[in-house]
Formats: sequence, C-alpha cells, structure tokens
Amino acid sequence: MPPDAMMSLTMAPAGQSVRLVGIDAGKRLTHRLAEMGLTPGVEMMVVQDAGGPILLSVRDSRIALGRGVAHKLRVALV
Repeated sequence: MPPDAMMSLTMAPAGQSVRLVGIDAGKRLTHRLAEMGLTPGVEMMVVQDAGGPILLSVRDSRIALGRGVAHKLRVALV
C-alpha cells in the first residue's frame, strides 16, 4: 500500500505509525476526539490491536479507542 493511501485506522497494523487525515463523524465526536489530541495532521502509532479496543500512542499519551470510533478515523501510513 502506498504511504499516502488513506484507510481506516482499524486497518493499520500494530507498530505502524500513521497520520490522521480526516474524521468521518459528527461534530460532537469530532470535538471529543480533538480534546484528546486527535486532530487532522497529528502522527500516532498503533501500539496494540488485539481485536478489541485499539491502543494508540499520541502526543506522548496512550489512548484506547473502541473499534467503532477507530473505524471513523481516516489515516495515511507514515
């Protein structure tokens, strides 16, 4: 997959660094994610994806996202 190809965060493998490109969600969820530091352009790493919540490393923090929310995040490989 080319580095600039967009995909859902749920498709990124563990250990992969990605850049958040967009969020396919309503205003409330988008605002909530922004409060956690998930804004377009931010780089993050998928720390763990064992089939349940996805654990991310973002801006020196760890964030766990449910798969439904993670599916709404569009990312590109770094």
